[in-house]
Amino acid sequence: MGNLYIIATPIGNLEDMTYRAIRTLKEVDIVFAEDTRTTGILFKKYEISNKLISYNAHNHRERNLEIIKYLEEGKNIGLVSDAGTPGISDPGYSAVSEVRKNLPEVKTITIPGASALTAFASILGVGTHAWTFYGFLPHKNGRQTLLKEMLESEYSSIFYESTHRIEKCLTELQKLQTPPNLPLSMGGIIRKVAIGKELTKIYEEILIGTPNELLEIFKLDPQKKKGEFVVMIV
Repeated sequence: MGNLYIIATPIGNLEDMTYRAIRTLKEVDIVFAEDTRTTGILFKKYEISNKLISYNAHNHRERNLEIIKYLEEGKNIGLVSDAGTPGISDPGYSAVSEVRKNLPEVKTITIPGASALTAFASILGVGTHAWTFYGFLPHKNGRQTLLKEMLESEYSSIFYESTHRIEKCLTELQKLQTPPNLPLSMGGIIRKVAIGKELTKIYEEILIGTPNELLEIFKLDPQKKKGEFVVMIV
């Protein structure tokens, strides 16, 4: 039996690659990647010439069968996502689940590295000791319920948001917030929001404020709402 390697890749800055990840990507027989074009850029930088096969939300069921077949043949398989650690808000967990179920003797080995979740939490300076991670929120069904739960929770909440929905998200949070002049003892909800934009990239930025304050920032500078975001309800 081969081994399955879950390999973290940079979330933006390609220099955040680990020596171990580079070595592993060169040594495995096949690499399954969420986006072969994105991973191809990484491969070019580090002179990795391994075979790339796409593995994404649309084809992961068929690809899981291929991964199992290759492992049974004794091939070592690498799995990478677009950015960060596979299995965190991407279909990579499905491969691990299927391999554990069908080939329990196969070793699943983590090659740790970058993660937007921990990178964001490390530079906020809010001292949070407990939080709930939601990944990407649903676009429609259950979205409002989740946001309301986050606002009412005694813990911090972290989730990912795209450039297309960040403004909508803040607007939703603004509407769900109780007017700030209502005391907490009467059910008032006064929560600030922290946003990590384009982490590790040229335009990396951290913004912290009420939903209304952040919406004003976006209104004054629309460029600030472009990119990939990690959001925390503090």
